Amino acid sequence: MINDFFDQVNERFELGDSEINQLSPLVLAYIGDSVYEVFIRSYLIKRESGASVHKLHKLSVEYVKAKAQSDIIHRISEKLTPEETDVVRRGRNARSGTIPKNADIIEYKYATGFESLIGYLYLKKDFNRLMELLLMSMDN
Repeated sequence: MINDFFDQVNERFELGDSEINQLSPLVLAYIGDSVYEVFIRSYLIKRESGASVHKLHKLSVEYVKAKAQSDIIHRISEKLTPEETDVVRRGRNARSGTIPKNADIIEYKYATGFESLIGYLYLKKDFNRLMELLLMSMDN
């Protein structure tokens, strides 16, 4: 059922490789942020069944905040392909024009790199690799 949904989304809004490669790293991070958020929320709903929405939200913030994402990208960086490393670098070096409220600027840049990678893999429909990295992100 969920695969049917994502299949339909991907068919209707499919981008070719050249289009994906031309996207701004911040656009990749924009979609990557959403993909990662859905992954974390799904994980927490399964792990914390019966928890209040307030508790789920507080738990999810610990995963999606810039420091946590920065830590993830540092932890998994050696397992990335050269192409993936390049996407992270582009995301990390992108000028967002915003100043993070609750994060160190360096952590924020690495978090943007992580989100760019997630968005890139999602748009490329490399769901096996995406899931592999998302599961790696959960390993502490």
